[in-house]
Amino acid sequence: ADVTFSVLCIVHLSEIVAVQRAHTLTVLFSLTCALGYVTLLEETPQDTAYNTKRGIVASILVFLCFGVTQAKDGPFSRPHPAYWRFWLCVSVVYELFLIFILFQTVHDGRQFMKYIDPNLGIPLPERDYGGNCLIYDPGNETDPYHNIWDKLDGFVPAHFLGWYLKTLMIRDWWMCMIISVMFEFLEYSLEHQLPNFSECWWDHWIMDVIICNGLGIYCGMKTLSWLSLKTYKWQGLWNIPTYKGKMKRIVFQFTPYSWVKFEWKPASSLRRWLAVCGIIFIFLLAELNTFYLKFVLWMPPEHYLVLLRLVFFVNVGGVAMREIYDFMDDPKFYKKLGQQAWLVAAITATEFLIVVKYDPYTLTLSLPFYITQCWILGIILVLTWTMWRFFIRDITMRYKEIRRQKQEHRHEKDKCLSNGDRRSPILDEQSGNELREGKL
Repeated sequence: ADVTFSVLCIVHLSEIVAVQRAHTLTVLFSLTCALGYVTLLEETPQDTAYNTKRGIVASILVFLCFGVTQAKDGPFSRPHPAYWRFWLCVSVVYELFLIFILFQTVHDGRQFMKYIDPNLGIPLPERDYGGNCLIYDPGNETDPYHNIWDKLDGFVPAHFLGWYLKTLMIRDWWMCMIISVMFEFLEYSLEHQLPNFSECWWDHWIMDVIICNGLGIYCGMKTLSWLSLKTYKWQGLWNIPTYKGKMKRIVFQFTPYSWVKFEWKPASSLRRWLAVCGIIFIFLLAELNTFYLKFVLWMPPEHYLVLLRLVFFVNVGGVAMREIYDFMDDPKFYKKLGQQAWLVAAITATEFLIVVKYDPYTLTLSLPFYITQCWILGIILVLTWTMWRFFIRDITMRYKEIRRQKQEHRHEKDKCLSNGDRRSPILDEQSGNELREGKL
């Protein structure tokens, strides 16, 4: 009986959530009651710092309540449109926070983090993942594979889960692999700036690219294949007769309402090619910001703020990618970039500007000469391919088409002459028209 009652409660709550209403009056009434309680029944403490923190948190909560009920819906509707409106408002709050940090001095900005966590605001040493890169260390008789076990920390499952979710966002195997490999090249290039990027070769290419990233991309593509083949036929919760069916319907509430397959086709036009390059650039910059932000703001890698930022990008990244794809795929219908995509681009740019302001010395450390040569070569190859694919190739194809049409016209004229008809069909038609006009 208890189990049955619990199932019915869950079903009832899920039915309430599934009703896609904003409940504006309910939220307004609850918010007013909460503010009235604080104003009339609660005594204000005589602690300025505490009141400041509580006032900022209350202001953010009021803004979130307004946004969840009044903001414009995005492209996603599951598990509920209010969920995605909430993350849109969180994006606005985070961007405003970044703007505030950007306008502080370096010292004040780092010390401001103490208001969030008293343990912050202290310089932290960077961990070096390089060092001894022997897979099998014969000098260590007790555990010759200790180098491998030392690298197996919490970031290994984080790499796998991260790339699984990124694959669900991008929905393209080639783009995911390009971003994965490109980031490893960036780590190679920037390890003289951040010791955290210094890793062993097998850590870069075997553990990261092949095992963690590759397995995450593979599982993500399998999930995408299942979602694309799934039948999206939704039925009301109370119309399902069995408890098993009701529970299954509750679980499917957290899956997409419908499915759109992303076909980026970067080589189909110059506009799509530049858009895909821009997406890859924003992805890589956001990845680098993760490491540089915690470096300049003195946050340890395991701090909860670093994790919250990753959770934030997981929730807003999928919406942003869908809005970018819609804007790129059908510009006549989607005449402007989506709101979530706009905010994600602004947040990524603001994070980078914070890094530039807070530690310009690290960013201006010159690249090693051989690294510079590799990047120049890569840029030249990309620009050369772009010029060939979208300019030289098109001009050549148009020239060949014009030449082919001329040859067909000449062949048709020669054929007419060989049959004894020395007048062009076009001239015959013109003469006939003149004759008819003269009769009229």
